[in-house]
Amino acid sequence: QITLVESGGGSVESGGSLRLSCVASGLNVGRLDVGWFRQVPGKERQGVSCIGATRVTNYADSMMGRFTIDRDSAKNTVYLQMNSLQAADTRLYYCAARPWDSAHCLDSNTYRAWGQGTQVTVST
Repeated sequence: QITLVESGGGSVESGGSLRLSCVASGLNVGRLDVGWFRQVPGKERQGVSCIGATRVTNYADSMMGRFTIDRDSAKNTVYLQMNSLQAADTRLYYCAARPWDSAHCLDSNTYRAWGQGTQVTVST
């Protein structure tokens, strides 16, 4: 069983930065696809970024150039560095994991293990 715990959320001003962490247990992140998703309560979950077991990365268009995903297999952790944050980035951010899958890694329907989420709030 894979367990995920997110941290690193908080409140920042527009233009600021945050780094989210997703610590996994139960299986090493080097053997998993791990994705970051975000959601406003009552709205559809949105894919942010993902890193495959092969280290291939993907980003949603609006995050390209601002967000960077990386992992540290020794710490069993996946990071999401978020720069140039905007008010529109205010969401609850989740990480999710799945065994390697050929389906696009930003497809939230293909993930079964989810963390509890960490809130990111960007003020203008």
